[in-house]
Amino acid sequence: MERSNSFDRNEMPVEYEMPELAESVIEGEIVKWLVKEGDHVKQDQPLVEVMTDKVTVEVPSPYEGVLLKQVAAEGEVVPIGKPIAIFGKEGETLADHAAAPAVTAAPVAAELARPTTPPEAAKPSKPQVKPGNGQAGAVAPSESAIPGPFGRPLAAPAVRKFAREKGIDLNRVRGSSDGGRITRDDVERVASGAAPQPTPVAAEFTRPIVARALSGPTGETERIPLRGLRRVIADHMVHSKHTAAHTLHVDEADVTELVAMRARAKTAAAERGIKLTYLPFFVKAACAALKRHPFMNASLDDEKHEIILKKDYNIGIAANTDAGLVVPVIHQADQKSIFELAIEIAELAGKARAGKLSHDEISGGTFTITNVGSVGGLFTFPVINWPEVGILGTHSIQPRPVVRDGQIVVREMTYLSISFDHRVVDGAIAAQFVKDVAAELSAPDVMLMEG
Repeated sequence: MERSNSFDRNEMPVEYEMPELAESVIEGEIVKWLVKEGDHVKQDQPLVEVMTDKVTVEVPSPYEGVLLKQVAAEGEVVPIGKPIAIFGKEGETLADHAAAPAVTAAPVAAELARPTTPPEAAKPSKPQVKPGNGQAGAVAPSESAIPGPFGRPLAAPAVRKFAREKGIDLNRVRGSSDGGRITRDDVERVASGAAPQPTPVAAEFTRPIVARALSGPTGETERIPLRGLRRVIADHMVHSKHTAAHTLHVDEADVTELVAMRARAKTAAAERGIKLTYLPFFVKAACAALKRHPFMNASLDDEKHEIILKKDYNIGIAANTDAGLVVPVIHQADQKSIFELAIEIAELAGKARAGKLSHDEISGGTFTITNVGSVGGLFTFPVINWPEVGILGTHSIQPRPVVRDGQIVVREMTYLSISFDHRVVDGAIAAQFVKDVAAELSAPDVMLMEG
């Protein structure tokens, strides 16, 4: 159905489906309804706030009419193409809806949807999933998915998309991979009506129930719904830990020369309105090391069992905000100067704090850096930003006594930690990668001359 300003006189109420908000996005969370049931809605009027990945956008109404029902509740995660609302004409009711045709709006361009900061309160509800296109009818009644830690079936984005195309409800699919993860073959099996393969008991997610006697009052508590950005972060972290074979390696770097170079350059940077931190130097050093170790700048296609080596160097910078952790991406970071990197890092950090990052600005990363130097601590074991295979942790720079040429001297030292996916990266490669990053930082003049 083509988009129109209002409903035709003979048109029945219609279902409005979750639109495609960006490429590769397969579902969105209803963060906040901006229109109440029964309200008259104008074309292009902001209708609902939807979160995809870690970006919240305002979705405009595709036409003018009356919002008869909010099919999807706030906090509900809805696949692309599933109904979220029912629209009608003035005077119509849900009784007139009956077998109303579903209407899919044209894809909402990311640049036209205005990002907003996730609101504080909304009530999550269990997603409502309608039957598929008939293929799921062959599923045995006893078959069901093994729920992940947050109650949702475990499956890669490509598998979720494939299931949606087949009309298969993943809640009705018994996963045969580790931890009950659903594969493409599982979806095809269900579509054909074949019997499920047994999942190894040891691989299932089981949590022991511990009985605990309470000797007295448990004290005052507060319950906060796991929703919005915090839910997305939780899902991403759990998926990463259950997918990648996390392994840690730590080394140290002598950055005495880097500290001196930055001190000399701070005045020149300030004259250009640039706040020069150490992070642009870490980005530059990481790019140089990634070019020597291509398997660190990669991802793993679990379905096709292929390692994908990335030719671009798009560095994600983990940024902590009041709403939660986001990872804006510096695209083509290897082609930018220290000052250019400093400017872009500051701009992306500002957008992240304001909740105004676009989908493109958090997509396409090939490797991530998380800087915990300002927080303190010795070193960290960061969670890999899946589907990447590595994340570099940078830490505080401190003067420490070290031995140089048989003498104890004070040098500016820092620790570098790398979390890597051992399925793709061998320990020797990860160790050499960190060693190369340290070498670049210890001789920043050479690093900059090499470009």
